[in-house]
Amino acid sequence: MLCCRDAAEILDMRMTTLALPTAFLLNCVSNLTAYAQETRYIDDRSSAASLIQSFYNAINRQEYARAWDYFGDQKPAKDLDAFAKGYEGTQQVNVITGSVASEGAAGSTFYYLPVAIVAFDKGGGEKVFAGCYTLRLANPAIQGEPFRPLHIEKGSLKPSTVSYEEALPKDCPDAPAPEQTDTVLSDVRTLFDTMHPECDRHLPGGDPANAEVEQYRIPYRYSTDADGDPERTARLFRFYCGTGAYNESHVYYQHDEDEGLREVQFATPELDIRYEDDNSDEKVESVSIIGYTATPKLINSFYDEGSHSITSHGKWRGVGDASDSGTWLFRNGEFTLVKYDVDASYDGEINPETVLDYDTAP
Repeated sequence: MLCCRDAAEILDMRMTTLALPTAFLLNCVSNLTAYAQETRYIDDRSSAASLIQSFYNAINRQEYARAWDYFGDQKPAKDLDAFAKGYEGTQQVNVITGSVASEGAAGSTFYYLPVAIVAFDKGGGEKVFAGCYTLRLANPAIQGEPFRPLHIEKGSLKPSTVSYEEALPKDCPDAPAPEQTDTVLSDVRTLFDTMHPECDRHLPGGDPANAEVEQYRIPYRYSTDADGDPERTARLFRFYCGTGAYNESHVYYQHDEDEGLREVQFATPELDIRYEDDNSDEKVESVSIIGYTATPKLINSFYDEGSHSITSHGKWRGVGDASDSGTWLFRNGEFTLVKYDVDASYDGEINPETVLDYDTAP
């Protein structure tokens, strides 16, 4: 059985062939202290799911007064000290949410949200709980002072003996039918946030980057599929990660019925570049591929729906005379490196050299 330590080694080595289940990744990736970074601050009351994510973010950051404030008048403990004491043995809590249901009553909207959590204690143990939260938002247009934003009315979670993905309820008792949501999109947003806390959450103009995830549907067949077999569909998601002086980085995720949701790892050549007099300002003598690595991030990348390929172009300096460019073609259900160009000369001219080409006809 694969454990969280195995997942850490897999991520550290950037292995590309193993697609781990979504829930396993969400459980393990953010909770391996050897690999974890400081939990970023999340305070979002714009939806029921984002508020519950914010609540457990406060728990994970040990900001118990903030977590306490997400509740309305009906608090979960007699006072803040008792509430905080209930989490004194907790190291980390991971949460997933289901499809929300809502109904209006007496000038308020009530939201019913299925929730499952896995709680890791400081001794290394873990427990799964599942149930529902009820949240309330009084009509903002008729509220007076003080204004009361969306808040938790009550929550009821019970222990479960299965994984928290399996434990997540499909709906809440005595609630209306849940709204239809894109669970894959919800999962991929959570997975990106979990795996890449280092990425910028805002675009250069200030807009939230996560809200602008680009989505594509890719029709394909395996080479082993029979002529009469139905066409398959993969979903591709591109997330903005950050911008440097002249480069922008992106992270990609893929979902399909066979392997589920996973981060795309891109094969990239490892180069040995030789210059005259070992001086990079001089003429390039040779560019050789000496191996391959895998990376989850591409520079200045785009997906082309016509050719079903992703291209990247990384500038080595601002004028763009030195760079590398790659093309990864989607075939047989995955992205394969088919072309790689390198312009290793800092000579003020654009003169790339193709070091790998399985894309151009002879």
